[in-house]
Amino acid sequence: MSLVLTLAAYLLLGAVAGTMAGLYGVGGGLIIVPSLIAAFGWQGVAPEVAMHLAVGTSLATIVVTGSSSAWGHYRRGSIRRDWFLAMLPGLVLGAIAGVFVAGSLSGGLLGTLFGLFVILVALKMALGRGPRPGGAQSGPAAMGLAGVVVGGVSALFGIGGGTLSVPWLSRCGATMTQAVGTSSACGLPIALFGAATFMVVGWGNPLLPSGAVGFVMLPAFLGIVLASVPFARLGVLLAHRLSARALRLSFAALLAVVGLKFLL
Repeated sequence: MSLVLTLAAYLLLGAVAGTMAGLYGVGGGLIIVPSLIAAFGWQGVAPEVAMHLAVGTSLATIVVTGSSSAWGHYRRGSIRRDWFLAMLPGLVLGAIAGVFVAGSLSGGLLGTLFGLFVILVALKMALGRGPRPGGAQSGPAAMGLAGVVVGGVSALFGIGGGTLSVPWLSRCGATMTQAVGTSSACGLPIALFGAATFMVVGWGNPLLPSGAVGFVMLPAFLGIVLASVPFARLGVLLAHRLSARALRLSFAALLAVVGLKFLL
């Protein structure tokens, strides 16, 4: 595949990922990682490193795309800074540990675990079960431990963390606006330290294709970042034309298909 075609493919991938993220309200990794796996397959990337490369690249894109979201929530005062600061050390440690766990797994096993995780998210969305507000402790120790779990799982699968942190913060008594805003802030250290650690862990791997810096594919990173932000607005416009139930069930069905594909 020529350089021009490769960049065009990544721009298209970014457009699709941005549209779907805006449409379904779920950030990057759940959409970007499976899409990158498909793109890397077309490029002939070695399957032994394709999954790690997809996860690392997904985290790198979240550093940029998540910054805009976090800044917007910060300006509107929807970030609980005390909770964010309490979770921050755990988020960093968890993200770094999650990358080393991913690096110790084969590409096939990491893909299987990702598939199982995606199916669990799909089931939760299909059932429409939300967290019970105020049902969890919000002390520093609990927040720190939650940060480790959220950071570790998110870095392992290349997601921003909202899938786990929003329900947790809601259980701690945050309003949905506070939960989403604080979650967007939590996603930045996860993505930043996770992506940097993936670069280090994958550095010098002989199976990596050209354009890769460790387990981060630079052409894919650039294409997704450039296209996903403007197309996310298109997704938001489409979302307002569909019912909330239709959105939830259609996204759950999409995730179920993606998860089964990884498992099979």
